Amino acid sequence: MRLLITGGAGFIGSAVVRLAVARGHEVINLDALTYAACLENVASVADSPRYSFVHADIRDRAALDRVFAQHAPEAVLHLAAESHVDRSIDGPGTFVETNITGTYNLLEAARGHWHAQGRPERFRFQHISTDEVYGSLPADPTVKFTEDTPYDPRSPYSASKAASDHLVRAWHETYGLPILITNCSNNYGPFHFPEKLIPVVILNALAGKPLPIYGDGSNVRDWLYVEDHAEALLTVLERGVPGRSYNIGGENELSNLELVRRLCAVLDELAPREDGQSYAGQISFVADRPGHDARYAIDPARIRAELGWRPSVTVDEGLRRTVRWYLDNEAWWQALLARDGVGKRLGTG
Repeated sequence: MRLLITGGAGFIGSAVVRLAVARGHEVINLDALTYAACLENVASVADSPRYSFVHADIRDRAALDRVFAQHAPEAVLHLAAESHVDRSIDGPGTFVETNITGTYNLLEAARGHWHAQGRPERFRFQHISTDEVYGSLPADPTVKFTEDTPYDPRSPYSASKAASDHLVRAWHETYGLPILITNCSNNYGPFHFPEKLIPVVILNALAGKPLPIYGDGSNVRDWLYVEDHAEALLTVLERGVPGRSYNIGGENELSNLELVRRLCAVLDELAPREDGQSYAGQISFVADRPGHDARYAIDPARIRAELGWRPSVTVDEGLRRTVRWYLDNEAWWQALLARDGVGKRLGTG
């Protein structure tokens, strides 16, 4: 298929681009190249005849119309978004503009293109969202997010993503646009921008800096290896039922403190400190994030039963692969450390 992938120079988007090209799809990568984007993420496919890049912003409706007219995509995978909760606390306006208005623009451009093409049944608008739209779970491990969990967003980021989910669903119900929605758990892996927890811990550890953990580290997340997520997204695109949503989880729940301890153990093995001490000694507890959700956990029963997908990478194997990738790709992350806000505590309210 000819795929328009928005945000394809970002962390998750680039993983989807790389896999889609490898699978033989033609990919148009549309990205505004904001602070978290990096074209090095897709350097491995940049010379492929099946790949092209368009520098455009989803907030620019005219630019989107031109892209649809020129490339005539058969499906859209919409990953372009502002995604860092801490930044949303400091500057919510950007999240409203990109995640809500940008999604509206893309929906309208896609709808116009779909009509112009004769409303083909094969067309898909796939919207990639987050489990954070569901709010916070209790500690009870038997309670997890399903596709029927009511929305209850708690941060400007999750509220903006919830709004975009509602827009996408409304465009299906009102206009018949063939949409798919996926809500994923926390991603990690290669090319993760160095402002999120796992890369922060790895890079701070190597630099001899404190490893900051919000609050007491008891907040729980379900960790999904990014390449597993990319596989799931293409599975949903190829076999998902239009109008349906699918939760994508890693089935790897860990508290933030346990996650950091496991990262330290991997670092102790692969890049031991010169003094022979564990990196765990650098752990530092800092003031919690305002409105910090206690727990996220996804029940992936629907995607497993209907589409036959489940994660293939355990959290221990994924953390090892991730640490090894950062050790082997210092030039990539060093170039990003000077970007706006990287290395600073954001979102203190």
